[in-house]
Amino acid sequence: MSQITLPLHQFTNLLKTCITKRDLLTGKSLQTLYLKSIFPPSTYLSNHFILLYSKCGRLNAALKAFNTIKDPNVFSFNAIIAAYAKESQPHIAHQLFDQIPQPDLVSYNTLISAYAECGKMVPALRLFVGMRDMGIDMDGFTISAAITACCGDVALICQLHSFAVKCGFVSFTSVNNTLVTHYSKNGFLDEAKEVFYGMEGVKDEVSWNSMIVAYGQHRQGSKALALFQEMVRLEFNVDMFTLASVLTAFTCLQDLRGGVQFHGYLIKTGFHQNSHVGSGLIDLYSKCHGGMSDCRKVFQEIYDPDLVLWNTMISGYSQNKDHSEDAIFCFKQMQRIGHRPDDGSFVCVISACSNLSSPLQGKQIHSLALKSDFRQNQISVNNALIAMYSKCGNLKDARRLFDRMPEHNTVSLNSMIAGYAQHGIEQESLNLFERMLKTDISPTRITFISVLSACAHTGRVEEGQKYFKMMTDIFHIVPDAEHYSCMIDLLGRAGKLKEAESLVESMPFNPGSIEWGSLLGACKKHGNLELAVKAANQCVQLEPSNAAPYVMLANMYARAGRWEEVASVRKLMRDNGVKKKPGCSWIEMNKKVHVFVAEDISHPMIKDIYLFWEKMSDRMKQAGYVPDMRWTLVKDHGNMDDEKEMRLRHHSEKLAVAFGLLSTKDGEPILVIKNLRICIDCHNAIKLISSITGREITVRDTYRFHSFKGGDCSCGDYW
Repeated sequence: MSQITLPLHQFTNLLKTCITKRDLLTGKSLQTLYLKSIFPPSTYLSNHFILLYSKCGRLNAALKAFNTIKDPNVFSFNAIIAAYAKESQPHIAHQLFDQIPQPDLVSYNTLISAYAECGKMVPALRLFVGMRDMGIDMDGFTISAAITACCGDVALICQLHSFAVKCGFVSFTSVNNTLVTHYSKNGFLDEAKEVFYGMEGVKDEVSWNSMIVAYGQHRQGSKALALFQEMVRLEFNVDMFTLASVLTAFTCLQDLRGGVQFHGYLIKTGFHQNSHVGSGLIDLYSKCHGGMSDCRKVFQEIYDPDLVLWNTMISGYSQNKDHSEDAIFCFKQMQRIGHRPDDGSFVCVISACSNLSSPLQGKQIHSLALKSDFRQNQISVNNALIAMYSKCGNLKDARRLFDRMPEHNTVSLNSMIAGYAQHGIEQESLNLFERMLKTDISPTRITFISVLSACAHTGRVEEGQKYFKMMTDIFHIVPDAEHYSCMIDLLGRAGKLKEAESLVESMPFNPGSIEWGSLLGACKKHGNLELAVKAANQCVQLEPSNAAPYVMLANMYARAGRWEEVASVRKLMRDNGVKKKPGCSWIEMNKKVHVFVAEDISHPMIKDIYLFWEKMSDRMKQAGYVPDMRWTLVKDHGNMDDEKEMRLRHHSEKLAVAFGLLSTKDGEPILVIKNLRICIDCHNAIKLISSITGREITVRDTYRFHSFKGGDCSCGDYW
């Protein structure tokens, strides 16, 4: 078909329908026909093609349509500015804005909104002030965009609120809705309530939704549900945003039963097939149920899942660490059907790579993000990459990425501080913290967990006590269980067991298994059996199904030669149905993960691995290695040293290290992951192996990274 046979008005209506329905395929066909038609060039039609491509996320096509216009008008510029704004490129949008002879209200609103959505407060508010100076009339959208641009600066939000009242803009429902949202997002729930309940006669569905979300954000799910019931009673229209907000309330209440009942209501009304509502359901089941089977059922019932729904599914998988591989598969499947990943997609799938400790997968995702020319909220993606590289043992790439970031936020610094602390580079961790204190970025409770952990792993008792006091005195952060656990660990590792015990018993809340477990670990390190019995008994009472306190106490009894007590602890474990978690280690090699358990005989190369250890043991002994058999739980019947040594030799981390050395080239570093704490003998042995082989060997256990190089470990034998 070489010419358009439709009248111009029908062609225009069809094009508008494509824009409304985001029908890219038909829209492209229309543009092809338009370019081949006898119609004269039309700025009006070209503007609509710009809108079509902008709404469908095709920026390059929108720009081509704009460039075909010989004499673009204000509408043309506004349309292409909106396209760049949608792609979070306000700087290019601003360049186009500067080319408009006389920018109108839409021009200003679009650009201010673009800066606001990207968190660029200064240029957004500068445009806002410029509008006032030039006498350009504002509307509710202008004020709403300016409030959004305040980026959490409540003082500025209050000033704009006062300005809105003075100039009569509080009659705009959109302004009040924005105030409710941003007051509540920044922790000012009372102010949000005051705005909401003062909106007599001007509330719409968005107003109710905003307040329901506000209650949910502040973990007041019951009030959110009550507000929903009031909204229904007053016969306001309930839409997908309302229902998703109600699901958020059930999630924050951890009310799975209520959520399931509400799911039934959604099925009856047909909303269960809506992508936005489906995201809320998946979030509910993944966070309250702990499994992903119900999430998959919800996902499969939705006819045309959008990007947000895919992201929620990927997030659910990544939060349930046993499903991290499913998260990566879901991410790839999303791309296969044509969705382009956004910042949420990348953050979630990078988190899954962190859970798997898979540097290869992580690097592939990083490369994809770079190839995507990714800009939207890039700081969150970079933060996730920093955490991923740190957890995968690649601290150099984490720091390189951190240094290249144009700006940092709290999460950036927290990730880097935690990375150094976990890798045993505590001084650098504390240096970064001191650097943080000199900026306008305030530390959070997570920051102090990493800082106190860094002090604990280096025996810096006085520094740790100083930072612990700083939490409340300067930053008004109330210490929780994890902070106290770090302090107990700090004192215990330093041998100050009485002080550690006193801290446990003087806490402002009842100590839990975390605090008693920290004290028990310190008792094991320093051989205080009497206090260990007390701590272990407390742990067993609090978590009778947790095997760790039983095993630690049994090991201490065995070391003291008190075998009757060992038998008693083992009987208690059997009576309570408690089983020791088997130690296992794994290593990624040639895109495949190899898993080892103690005394493993299943691996195809196990004979070569055992032979390696026989040869390596002789070289190690020549270098002064003496097996540390203090914690081998074998009762002595005459001379049992040979059996004990054999058991030590076949620990899972040793088998994984041997496989790694046999399967890689000389000089190539290897990374092994272990699901339990590395034992003392394995630690000593791998130090020597790193010296003998000239290799850098990193072992990540449940506590930290141990980087062995040249016969030394990054932990300085203090872990």
